[in-house]
Amino acid sequence: MSAPYVPLMPAEVGFNADGKLYSPLYGDVYHCPAGAAGQAEHVFLHGNGLPGRWRGRKRFTVCETGFGMGLNFLTLWKAWRDDPQRPAALHVVSMEAHPFTQEDLSALLAREAAAGPLAELGQRLAAQWPTLLPGLHRLEFENGAVTLTLGFGDAQVLAARLNARIDAFFLDGFAPERNPRMWAPQLLQNLAARAAPDATMATWACTGELRQALQDAGFDVRREAGYGGKWHMTVGTVRAEGRMAAVPGLDAAHAVVVGAGLAGAGIAQALAGRGWRVTVVDAGRALGALAHAGHLAAALTPVVARDDNARARLSRAGSQRALARWQGLPGDAAPRVCGTVQVERDAGKSAALASTLETLAFPPDWVRQVDRDEASALAGLPLARGGVFFSEGMLVQPNRLIDALLETSGATLLPGKAARVEPVGLGWRVLDEQGAELAQAQIVILANAAGARGMLADSGLLDPLPRVAQMHALTGEVTLVPAAALSGGPRCIVGGEGYLLPDVGPGCVVGSTYVHDAAEARVSADGQRVTLAKAAGLLSGHFRDFDALVPGSLPGWAGWRAVLPGRLPAVGELPHARGVWLAVGYASRGLSWSALMGDLIAARLAGEPSPLETDLAQLISPR
Repeated sequence: MSAPYVPLMPAEVGFNADGKLYSPLYGDVYHCPAGAAGQAEHVFLHGNGLPGRWRGRKRFTVCETGFGMGLNFLTLWKAWRDDPQRPAALHVVSMEAHPFTQEDLSALLAREAAAGPLAELGQRLAAQWPTLLPGLHRLEFENGAVTLTLGFGDAQVLAARLNARIDAFFLDGFAPERNPRMWAPQLLQNLAARAAPDATMATWACTGELRQALQDAGFDVRREAGYGGKWHMTVGTVRAEGRMAAVPGLDAAHAVVVGAGLAGAGIAQALAGRGWRVTVVDAGRALGALAHAGHLAAALTPVVARDDNARARLSRAGSQRALARWQGLPGDAAPRVCGTVQVERDAGKSAALASTLETLAFPPDWVRQVDRDEASALAGLPLARGGVFFSEGMLVQPNRLIDALLETSGATLLPGKAARVEPVGLGWRVLDEQGAELAQAQIVILANAAGARGMLADSGLLDPLPRVAQMHALTGEVTLVPAAALSGGPRCIVGGEGYLLPDVGPGCVVGSTYVHDAAEARVSADGQRVTLAKAAGLLSGHFRDFDALVPGSLPGWAGWRAVLPGRLPAVGELPHARGVWLAVGYASRGLSWSALMGDLIAARLAGEPSPLETDLAQLISPR
């Protein structure tokens, strides 16, 4: 059963009479009077045997309850940097119910660590600080060698949704009598369930009730000398590996990805960034038809739902991951963050929309309601109705994006039509229709949209996957219209029943169609009639040159969408064929899923904490 939605409430900055950072909500200070850095070193690092315990390991994962302003993380990061025997990868998972805004965090870190050894690290943390949205946020430092997976929300909910293998626990937070939920037995049990063998824990708290709860959760605990005037603190070691600890990661190896579209390119980038060698097999390249060639522009816009359902959570996580992953790509491959006005379907939806946004309480600088006048001002064109404005709506050129992802990944591109897979040794062979081997590797990932269904069937792997067996292909087309026909085009993305995109040079893309049972994907007069009508429905009034456009006479692009029941993708390892992974069913949200699903697969293979909560990962698992 999913937890009911609870809005995220940011931290309120306060200071007590001694000038210490103080939470008015909990009536407690954020760290002991003797100093946060000293407490972090004595309690959390030394209490967990660090840095000694991570030496000789390839990766080490820490889980923290109560991120605060991040001084425990910064101290840990500095210890990793200073240790020549450090592990190649340090992963930190931290949960925070009341995160600071980026502005407040920057000011607090400048106050607490401005002149010390943590100053530079604090600035880098604040620069990447995510928008205050519920869920998991992945931050990467040191070229990905240090990752921080931030969970914004109730730790009791988040801990039960973590997919991680934890080597050390930092149990922090306000005092048990001030915030008992942070020390609840169920929370401690959920953490222990994710413990790696020989995992340790440490906390400054040392009540008898807490020590008993830790014993009951599976830790053997003892008291040690405390810090900053406290007589004692608590340290411990897990008695047995947690029943829900993630499987150990593989060393960087070779993976074959079938499909060089948005799905395959996102996976190639994620794996290559973790040191994997990647071979991408693509049928389109064998035929001289590159994925999304001619697809000049598309929109990436998250969705919101009053109950913040799975689709909304996945969409939000996907858009955040895409922005983080792609914003550094060269030239036109990087997304243009221009914002999206999502126009209401009809004028009567305004009150319901206002109520939804009030319930969600998302930051208004991320999404807010706009009336028709403001929507029109944002778009630079007269719009038919108001709606919502997503400030991080992104205009993407799919053809440029795919090429850049494949190029930066260093993947080997292999033209060929994969027909089936078969086991060989410790891995899998990818065969063509004549039975000739195209490639083989320990890991094979099918990211070839609707083509994966036939491959699975011909490989004898489809029967245990009834949902995947229902995957079908829809065609769709978009139309390119001269920007001059729309007074230069909109300044931001305009969406609703169809969409209208800003000028990308050759013109403005409008779309799109959804056609069932088509024999081929092609640009047509009927399709252009639909796309032009949808664009006109978003606008108020008439544009003479736009109205004069003749359907069938305009350039455009047509392609296929692979759709699964429920319109959520299928992503994960096949439970009945270890080493074969699936990443299909992206439907019309390939841009939303590409970076997130690439990182989901790569993180699992590399033994990192997952960037996606377990309840969402289960919903999209191949079945």
